[in-house]
Amino acid sequence: MATASNSVLFLSSDSLSHHHNHTRTHLHLSSSRSHSVSLNRTKQQSTSLALHCSNNGDNVSSPIELKFPTFPTVMDINQIREILPHRFPFLLVDRVIEYTPGVSAVAIKNVTINDNFFPGHFPDRPIMPGVLMIEAMAQVGGIVMLQPEVGGGSQDNNIFFAGIDKVRFRKPVIAGDTLVMRMTLVKFQKRFGLAKMEGKAYVGGSLVCEGEFMMVSAGSS
Repeated sequence: MATASNSVLFLSSDSLSHHHNHTRTHLHLSSSRSHSVSLNRTKQQSTSLALHCSNNGDNVSSPIELKFPTFPTVMDINQIREILPHRFPFLLVDRVIEYTPGVSAVAIKNVTINDNFFPGHFPDRPIMPGVLMIEAMAQVGGIVMLQPEVGGGSQDNNIFFAGIDKVRFRKPVIAGDTLVMRMTLVKFQKRFGLAKMEGKAYVGGSLVCEGEFMMVSAGSS
């Protein structure tokens, strides 16, 4: 009985040892699987974040700074300065990205925190004043009006407001935005130098401002 008991005890000990080793192996595998699942979840989250950041169907391996091409340059700031009489701090057009002679122009204004109107409008919430959005759009209209195709092109010509109608501000424009403005000439009475233009401004594809502009071309004298 003692031998059998010892044998039983020996076998039980061996069985327990085997069970312990099996349990350790199982725990090791479970730990490895948990670690693998954790890594996979982290990878999936990173991939999901990359997909969310790109969100345009491009290869997620490409860095975000390479995904969005810049606007084309039809007229740079030096060419704009040769057309418009405005200067700092009231030159509100940075680049012309499309121009159809005698018809329309599309230009951009890079709105930055360094613009001199932000300290007062408003100190705690920098928003571009609506009147300056209108002014920027009018300057884009001036680029169309001051070209030879519309009778401009002379150093003595200037463009002035004659009226503004149906102006609507749809969304605020803040520091960091790129204001994209399209001005289209819809009617021009060359005899009187009067023009009617339609303007729309966008930020990120969303309409932020629109209106109708009456403008008059006149010599500086």
